[in-house]
Amino acid sequence: MKVLEIGCGQGDTTVALADAVGKDGKVVAIDVASTNYGAPLTLGQATEQIKNSSLGNRITFHFETDVSNLDSDQSFDAVVLSHCSWYFKQPELLLDYFKKIRSMTNHLYFAEWDLDFKSLSQRSHFCAVMLQALYTNFIQNDGNIQNLFSKQQVHHYLKLAGFQIEKELTVDATYLQDGQWEKEMASELKDNFVNIPPKIHTLVQSFYDLMNQSEVEEQSLNSFVICAK
Repeated sequence: MKVLEIGCGQGDTTVALADAVGKDGKVVAIDVASTNYGAPLTLGQATEQIKNSSLGNRITFHFETDVSNLDSDQSFDAVVLSHCSWYFKQPELLLDYFKKIRSMTNHLYFAEWDLDFKSLSQRSHFCAVMLQALYTNFIQNDGNIQNLFSKQQVHHYLKLAGFQIEKELTVDATYLQDGQWEKEMASELKDNFVNIPPKIHTLVQSFYDLMNQSEVEEQSLNSFVICAK
């Protein structure tokens, strides 16, 4: 198979895709970020290791590359967006991406954190990402979390772009460290919310109170996966 991955980051999903396509398959992995972005390894450092691995010859990485830069006549057996939608600075960009992808493939696979948390243990992760989204919108527009898309919003955009939902499922991601990382990031931002409108400040403080009011072991949100064609 020939697969396009949008928002590949350090390449963790890319490696899984390269294994899945087989020895004669190909993964084209793109990201709008530069090779100097990311920690503890930058995108450049991480993907250089991947390129030198046994799967490296199946992968082509392109950084500082938007899907709109790709030739419209390129076609792929599948296009994958895995945990990259919250980076989109404008909501309409996600719809634009889906419309572009519609012309490039018959199969789209989408994954993102599921805001519909099912356990109080996941509430701190939910509050942390909400706080980071508020920070991006009211303080400084440079955060990783720009827009929080719910599953229902993704459904809506896919349908507007001409896709039909073929299958969806929930993946248990509670064991991952992301929830704790996001909480630590949100905590570091707290002092920056001083000069915001009073009503927004009240909302922010409520999210902080809920984030830190944990009576159970904190866990990450689950992920939802949508398969569309």
